[in-house]
Amino acid sequence: MAGYGQFCPVAKAAEVVGERWTPLVLRELVAGSRRFNDLRRGVPLMSPSLLSKRLKTLVAAGVVERRPAGRATEYHLTPAGQELAPMIELLGTWGQRWTGSRFGPEDLDPALLMWDMRRGIQADAFPPGRTVVQFHYPDAPKAKRTWWVISEAGEADLCLTDPGFEVDLFVTADVRILTMIWMGARTLDGAVAAGEVEIVGPSALTTRFGRWLGLSRYAGVAPGSKA
Repeated sequence: MAGYGQFCPVAKAAEVVGERWTPLVLRELVAGSRRFNDLRRGVPLMSPSLLSKRLKTLVAAGVVERRPAGRATEYHLTPAGQELAPMIELLGTWGQRWTGSRFGPEDLDPALLMWDMRRGIQADAFPPGRTVVQFHYPDAPKAKRTWWVISEAGEADLCLTDPGFEVDLFVTADVRILTMIWMGARTLDGAVAAGEVEIVGPSALTTRFGRWLGLSRYAGVAPGSKA
């Protein structure tokens, strides 16, 4: 990114964090992603080469550091990077407040939705032991139509291929509907009552599904008044 040619600290900061995709890479790091492939799952439309380039830029700027993790490499925010976390949170809050639920078809991605939901799942809301939840999106491309979440020991794992376990709970909805529920623009109970979400399984699980799923961290942000 070419510099702005200004000594102003806003300009200097924008030279580091204002490049295309960089705020989303920082969002993923703030959310806890550490491995390269995990970062990619949070920015699926970003090419691996561009992600690598942006990470190198952030490392050179002192915002991110590389750490060995066995044979792999992890990326961690430095103190300078951690200081950006409130800015990323405020940016998300502003976006939720002022852009609301205006999701165009190009904004709806079941892969990103599932990855984001996995981070917020309250696995301990289900009974002890393993619980497998299958999500099916009839309107999604075939390769992204069915997902499995394995909830066990207080953690949740996401699978795009059948993990081979018996499914305990089946959830069917269009991508837009579940995205709106996740972001707080619709209620789960309302969508179920309207027939827009189908949840099939034992009542002990269906009644806990909403608490297990949770909501986006931005779901509670009230919309702004444009009056």
